[in-house]
Amino acid sequence: MPNDVDDLDLLCINTIRTLSIDAVQRASSGHPGAPMGMAPAAYLLFHRFLRYNPADPAWPNRDRFVLSMGHASMLLYSLLHLSGFDVSLDDLKAFRQLHGKCAGHPEFGPTPGVETTTGPLGQGAATSVGMAIAARWLARHFHRPGHTLFDYRVFALCSDGDLMEGVASEAASLAGHLSLDNLIWLYDDNRITIDGATSLTFTEDVGRRFEAYGWHVARVEDVNDLAALSRAVRSAQQVPDRPSLVIVRSHIGYGSPNKQDSAAAHGAPLGEDEVLATKQAYGWDPNAQFHVPAEAYAHLRDPARRRGAELQAAWDQRFQAFARDYPDLAGQWRAMQERQLPGGWADALPGFPADARGMATRKSAGKCLAAVAEQVPWLLGGSADLAGSNNTLVGDRSAFSAERPEGRNLYFGVREHAMGAIANGLSLSHLRPYAATFLVFSDYMRPAIRLAALMHQPVVYVFTHDSLGVGEDGPTHQPIEQVAALRAIPHLDVVRPADAAEAAVAWRHALETTDHPVALVLTRQSVPTLDHDTLAPADGLLRGAYVLADSDGPPEVILIGTGSEVHLCLAARETLAAQGVRVRVVSLPCQELFDRQDEAYRARVLPPEVTARVAIEAGVSMGWHRYVGPHGTVIACEDFGTSAPGSQALLEYGITAEAVVDAVRRLRAHANA
Repeated sequence: MPNDVDDLDLLCINTIRTLSIDAVQRASSGHPGAPMGMAPAAYLLFHRFLRYNPADPAWPNRDRFVLSMGHASMLLYSLLHLSGFDVSLDDLKAFRQLHGKCAGHPEFGPTPGVETTTGPLGQGAATSVGMAIAARWLARHFHRPGHTLFDYRVFALCSDGDLMEGVASEAASLAGHLSLDNLIWLYDDNRITIDGATSLTFTEDVGRRFEAYGWHVARVEDVNDLAALSRAVRSAQQVPDRPSLVIVRSHIGYGSPNKQDSAAAHGAPLGEDEVLATKQAYGWDPNAQFHVPAEAYAHLRDPARRRGAELQAAWDQRFQAFARDYPDLAGQWRAMQERQLPGGWADALPGFPADARGMATRKSAGKCLAAVAEQVPWLLGGSADLAGSNNTLVGDRSAFSAERPEGRNLYFGVREHAMGAIANGLSLSHLRPYAATFLVFSDYMRPAIRLAALMHQPVVYVFTHDSLGVGEDGPTHQPIEQVAALRAIPHLDVVRPADAAEAAVAWRHALETTDHPVALVLTRQSVPTLDHDTLAPADGLLRGAYVLADSDGPPEVILIGTGSEVHLCLAARETLAAQGVRVRVVSLPCQELFDRQDEAYRARVLPPEVTARVAIEAGVSMGWHRYVGPHGTVIACEDFGTSAPGSQALLEYGITAEAVVDAVRRLRAHANA
């Protein structure tokens, strides 16, 4: 430890280290090495740089701290406890235990002070870019002469593994392009991964890479040198027009006589003997467990609480003055905080009269998005280089940029994974983001979608080009398993509207949903706009499934479709009705919504006594058998498609009205045999 570190600083740093060691040891699992190594850097940020209020972790103008290297969770939990957040010593002792506040990796929600769920490396770093974009947008949207509300910074602590991940690289590239000078990453350069030294796989010059991205780069040769660390962070705060990377050389497992600088310190408890030896190396009582000296509390917790209360009180006064001068804008902010929407916003959704020619649902959904964006100023988002194809440009089409941070169209470039993580950062900042790409590329952003669902963030995903109907681009671009894979994610509503009218209701559902994400799955090809005055109203979509067309008497057969395949069911119904078969057509655009309905409603839509059922979807059959039952049939595609015009590709794989009719005939013949 450098000589210029005073005794009180060192006492606090070693308190963080030993709390982390003890929690991991008690849990018999965890990652002690990174907290031991990076305790000085995290201590410095929380004690000297970050603005926060432990009594109100959601204070809007707080600085954000993201632990992207989520395996080092005890580093964060220890600091939250020592800084006065509602994380007790008993919570630390219950690290990694059932229903505890201190999960194995940080989780947004259960733990006050945790800004985002991290774990998969790179996700936190990329999410921090979304938070920094949000701060820029909020400042431009709300600030008025004499009124400054949002000037917070976003800090992220990243590991070697984070910076190996492509999602972090995608996000860093975009952050540099956007000149996000409110973003600072600290890179824990300890040169160790689970497999051993980073020299096995990672020999690039990280600093030069980030300089090429347009970042300011500073280097600190020893994490224990608090003076050097302070200079690096302070200089990063003062650099205009660029995000900053502070490369900090550290030693994983610092102070462990036998495990420092080795992979053995990464992901397992030190062991009782090594814990004792390490504490002795720190000059700590080797027999003391979860020991917090009174001086550490006095130095960290009490000042943090006092400083936080003062900062928030001053901000509250600023906001009150702002609200007096700009009550409408203040109302917008309050609505954002409560996940509310402006009154009457849904009235802006366009109506779509019956039209046999119709339009692609990507186009009708795009019209809906453009209309509601006029009513919801904090609805913003964009596409991964497919805005024109996804139909996701809104307003005056101005792009968010360093020069125009008020722009609501985010151009993500070909960066699907970063787009998903950045959207999470925007949502965590109480904006309403949407993110768009072709459905087949949802695979590239799946980890971020999963985290949005895990965090219950209302991100809207716009996935177009939804089936074999994509056509000539062939099997690499024809999504087959993607809808089923999205449906497998808990707390994600996957909505595949059948026509323009259902697309409008789908957008209504997406924006009215405030506690989980929604994916809109839309066609490339045109589909007829149905006559919902004659058929059932499209707002049946709000219950997940509804009877779109019915027979005069009790149905003998139920046809179930979603998206473009609903029209095949209607065509098959006409053929079968002409043959005297009583047919019900059910549009089932959202399985998740339907499954949440009460049993009585589900039984009204799909009466249990009607066992002759056919479901059709231009993708894999997974998930559909529970709706058709043991006696029903699912018409699907269990291959990867083919390069041909969309209509020919659908015909090749039997996604046709004729196939539905044939399936019904077989079911009836079998039932009568």
